[in-house]
Amino acid sequence: MAGGGFGDGGAPLKRAHLYEYRITSYFITSCIVAALGGSLFGYDLGVSGGVTSMDDFLKEFFPKVYRRKQLHLKETDYCKYDNQILTLFTSSLYFAGLVSTFAASYVTRNRGRRASILVGSISFFLGGVINAAAVNIAMLIIGRIFLGVGIGFGNQAVPLYLSEMAPAKIRGAVNQLFQLTTCLGILIANFINYGTDKIHPWGWRLSLGLATVPATLMFIGGLFLPETPNSLVEQGKMEEGRAVLEKIRGTKKVDAEFDDLIDASNEAQAIKHPFKNLLKRKNRPQLVIGALGIPAFQQLTGMNSILFYAPVMFQSLGFGSDAALYSSTITSGALVVATFISMLLVDKFGRRAFFLEAGAEMICCLIAVAVTLALKFGQGEELPKGIGIFLVIVICIFVLAYGRSWGPLGWLVPSELFPLETRSAGQSMVVCVNMLFTALIAQCFLAAMCHLRYGIFLLFAGLIVIMSSFIFFLLPETKQVPIEEVYLLWENHWFWRRIVGKEGANGVNGKVKGDGRGNQNV
Repeated sequence: MAGGGFGDGGAPLKRAHLYEYRITSYFITSCIVAALGGSLFGYDLGVSGGVTSMDDFLKEFFPKVYRRKQLHLKETDYCKYDNQILTLFTSSLYFAGLVSTFAASYVTRNRGRRASILVGSISFFLGGVINAAAVNIAMLIIGRIFLGVGIGFGNQAVPLYLSEMAPAKIRGAVNQLFQLTTCLGILIANFINYGTDKIHPWGWRLSLGLATVPATLMFIGGLFLPETPNSLVEQGKMEEGRAVLEKIRGTKKVDAEFDDLIDASNEAQAIKHPFKNLLKRKNRPQLVIGALGIPAFQQLTGMNSILFYAPVMFQSLGFGSDAALYSSTITSGALVVATFISMLLVDKFGRRAFFLEAGAEMICCLIAVAVTLALKFGQGEELPKGIGIFLVIVICIFVLAYGRSWGPLGWLVPSELFPLETRSAGQSMVVCVNMLFTALIAQCFLAAMCHLRYGIFLLFAGLIVIMSSFIFFLLPETKQVPIEEVYLLWENHWFWRRIVGKEGANGVNGKVKGDGRGNQNV
């Protein structure tokens, strides 16, 4: 079964039409095990917001917030949870992930993707143990730092692993296994929070301590994972790299793909300082789109704010404690459904179509939430049931849109863009920028909701307009393009060919003109 090709009138590739593969059980098992790394990220996203709304947790560590919450238990109060130490509990993890991703880049490039996966699982396990045993805020923050290091390593290695293992024609679906396990982690965490909220006074410890379960599964699975052929070739292990390639492709006819890996590896060996190389003119598109633009914009959609603080936000809007956790469980379930939709269709309709169509939906949903809050709510007002149901429905529609676009594609597209010589460094930049904006949003969202009120949702809507324009004009379609030949897109793009010049990443002259929107026409 031949793989590759740009599709939809794309540029001719070097050897892509010669790629062959069939789906094997070995390939499927390897990808599923590696994708467990997403469950670490997802479990923390789901559990942290629920724990910070639990009365027992607040009474022990944040008594002032608890007293304020009791005064406005069934009323809207945008400032109910405005406490910078409370938000630091969430955001400290992402600041740690930001720093650790640079160490993860070294490990991923020199020791392999599998090594980073193992390091990440160990650190996440330790963080879960420390958080479950915490007796003061300092222990909580230290535990969060260990969790952040785990997520920094896992998020650096897993998307790369999946993209490198996958054949070009199904790379989108395979890479989104990372997003799927992230979403399942969020959903499971919400169910756990719903149950542990009823266990007094230590239910919150159980929620935090169960982070050790996905970490253990990831570590045990990682011990048996094969390294990717790309990484083995990059480390000079040619025979082992070819053997793994043949095994995951289910055929001995891998000469064309293996030759592309060797060419990419030769380019990589010439690069001694990959982070410095990212700044070169020929890598400007990957830097702007993959390392900076997409990971920053993914957080500026406002989605992670909703995931972090769904229980808190619903309580601030007047839902009771149980209703808030139940509502956030519904929204995380919608995220899982959306990921399945994206996995099934992204390799058919392409990345750009999902970004743009879902972006329009998200803008409408955020405006609807903002208008509803502006018209119906004020400080100290009780939430009408009908309005509450409407808000949950609109937020679910928003989640469905995000879950098939910026959620999975925010990890998929950057992992496709970088050539092998800068791939580890590039993915580190992706995780670094993602974690930076995640931490900033986590630290600022509750304060922003307190001061901007409904305006916070209008702000996110405006940002989605900007990021949709960014995608429309600057991102070429990458569906079904072999990962080692994506560089050809830049010299054929209406805008980026002016930046990279006549010679692209590997010195191949571009012969295709763009239509001004990121698509290529012969």
